[in-house]
This record gives sequence, structure tokens and C-alpha cells, in this order.
Amino acid sequence: MLREGSFLDVRIDSADPGATPPRPDLRRTNVPLGVAGVFAASNFPFAFGVAGGDTASALAAGCTVVVKAHELHPETSALTLGALRAGAAAAGLPDDVVQLVHGRDAGTALVQDGRVRAIGFTGSLRGGRHLHDLAMARPEPIPFYGELGSLNPLVVTPGAAEARLMEIAKGLADSVTLGAGQFCVKPGLVLAPAGAGLPQAMAGHFTALAPQTLLGDSIRTAFTEGVADRASIPGLRTVATGRTGESRQTAARLMAGPVSLLGSSELLLEECFGPVTVVLEYTGEDDLADALASTPGTLTVTLHSEPGETGLAARLAAVARDRAGRLVFDSYPTGVAVGWAQQHGGPYPATTAPATTSVGTDAIRRFLRPVAYQNCPPRLLPPPLRDNDPWRLPRRLDGALVLPER
Repeated sequence: MLREGSFLDVRIDSADPGATPPRPDLRRTNVPLGVAGVFAASNFPFAFGVAGGDTASALAAGCTVVVKAHELHPETSALTLGALRAGAAAAGLPDDVVQLVHGRDAGTALVQDGRVRAIGFTGSLRGGRHLHDLAMARPEPIPFYGELGSLNPLVVTPGAAEARLMEIAKGLADSVTLGAGQFCVKPGLVLAPAGAGLPQAMAGHFTALAPQTLLGDSIRTAFTEGVADRASIPGLRTVATGRTGESRQTAARLMAGPVSLLGSSELLLEECFGPVTVVLEYTGEDDLADALASTPGTLTVTLHSEPGETGLAARLAAVARDRAGRLVFDSYPTGVAVGWAQQHGGPYPATTAPATTSVGTDAIRRFLRPVAYQNCPPRLLPPPLRDNDPWRLPRRLDGALVLPER
């Protein structure tokens, strides 16, 4: 992406003195924001850690980075920092281009430090919202790109349940319990037709599951409390429980009930981090569409349907588009490909900046801002905006996209 250069978004409008009013020479490109603060996530010490996507995209934008290590993997964070700093030195950069801090107080100071120009965060809703509010309360507020938790509803239409119930049951059970349910895109709510038997079809997959090891005691405690709170909801039953293990392990849970429970318990619209999902059964298309529309902003919505249900699928996809950043069809949301077309973000509370992504090449745009040069003397123009195009960049000249010869 850096070699290709489109992330600079170079635009040049030639001067036109004869226009009314006269048009000046305008040249625009993207520049780095400055120092980026990055909060490492608990569940991906590498992909969302010290050398994860936030750090990579900030460095690619031209920013220096200060990472707040997660308390669950401080030694891994320190080792990763050493590798990054060695790589920086080998590339001819100062090794301080990436730095590391530890502890909650340091994290708060990072958000409030006037030298920091943007924050990337992956973590809990409570912690992320607190830091977001700190960033907004600064004398000069800064962008806060937070991923705060996601319900990731999965919808099974009547046709899909009839055509491939057992296949969906296995795929869904595998997706829910992948990595002990600690993926940010784990499907935590399933909407399935009443009487189709999806909870029963999934039950055997859950009872066969080995004891689950979560990433830390705090996560295990929150999971245990979250499951207990849901078990106390009238009308919500525990369909299956995985095998139990030693005291620091937990068992997977499958819960089910009628879709009408969404109107009586907001808890069912909140993420429960870990190997649990709730199947709510609907009785008609309107019930299904209303239930999906009631879900909060989320990273993904998944739809399993059949070719003969095009009208229903289109209706649900339109609802899902307003709730999620990525729509998944006839598969499962766990697993996030890194590429040009990926969107890992969604309406609040999934993220605080739904127009951005934290995965894929477009993640770089969080750490850039556009600057226009008006009637700038050629000798003062930065390389991307010069007439001779020394970097061989794609550019938009007077509205027309011009690609360089390679």
C-alpha cells in the first residue's frame, strides 16, 4: 500500500484565472497526525498488541507510536517492543519511533498528554468510553478510535434452518467457541425460527467441549458473572454446558429463549466475552426484522438464508447495514481477513468512529489528515504535489484520475 501511494490521496486543481470567481492553484495531500497512542488488547497479544494493526498503520502513516501494554501480557509486550526497535534501527530509523508504557495511570496520562494527536484502543466498553471522554475533554480534543465490544448477531431464516440445520449448528458452535469465545466478532446473539430445533442441534457440540481456559482471571470472573446474570432472566434457559475443569477454567454455555425476551432484558443486547451464546427464537418475519433492528451497533451481522428467500434476505440485509460495519452471508464472522476491502468497525458501541476500520489497508487513514497548498511556490511543494511527480503516485488532476507509468 505504501509503495502504491493512493493513501496520500493527491489532488491537484489547476489555476483558472478566467473562472468566476478566479480559481487558485490548489494541491492537497495527506500528512501524518503526529504521535499516536495505542492501547494493546487483551485477546490478541500480537495482532492487536504492541506490533499489531494500530501500531502498523500509525507507523505507515508516518507517526511515532507510544503503546500502553496490556496487563495480561507485559513480558510479551516487552519482547515485541525489542523486536520493533531492532527493526527500526535496521531500517535507519531512531529506535524510539516506538515506545512502551505500563499501567492504568500511564494509560490515562497517555490520552491526556498534549503531544499525543490520536488514540487507537481495543478493549472494554467501560474502559474505552472512559478514555474516549478524557480525549474529548482535553483543551484540544483528539480523535479516539475505540473498539469497545460487539454482539455480532447471527440470523438463521426459516429456509436456511430447513435446508441445513445440522451444518449451521456445527459451524455456529465452532464459531462461538473459537479461542474460548474471546474473538471480538464472536456471534453472541442468534435469531432462529421457533420450532426448527437449532438450540437442540447445537447442544451436543457444547456438551462435548473441553474445559475452556480464558486469558486471565479478570476475564474469567466477568464471564462467570455474565453467565449467571443471564441465567437469572425469566424465560431464558441453559440448553447445554461444556465439560468443567480445574478452578481456573470454565465451561462453555448455550442458552435459549423466545425473542420476546429482548423487550424485557437489556442484558441480552450486551456482549458477554467468552464461550457463550444466546439463541432467541422468533415466530414470524416481522418479529425477526424487529429483533434485528433492536440490536446495538456491532462489528458484524451474519445472515444465513436460501435462494428462494431473496425478499426476506434483502429486507434483513438493509436492517443489518444500519447496525454493522461488515455483513457476512452464509458463513461465520470469526476470522478477519487483512486486505484492501476489509471493514472492522461499526456503529457505537462497537466503535467510537464507525467511518474507520482497525483492520486492513484503510486503517492508515485514522492517522492522517489532509492539507491543501494554495498558490504555493513550486520550490516549497512537498514531493507528492510537485508537477514532475517524483514518487510516481496516482493523482487526481482537475478531477480526472491519472495513474503513473510503472
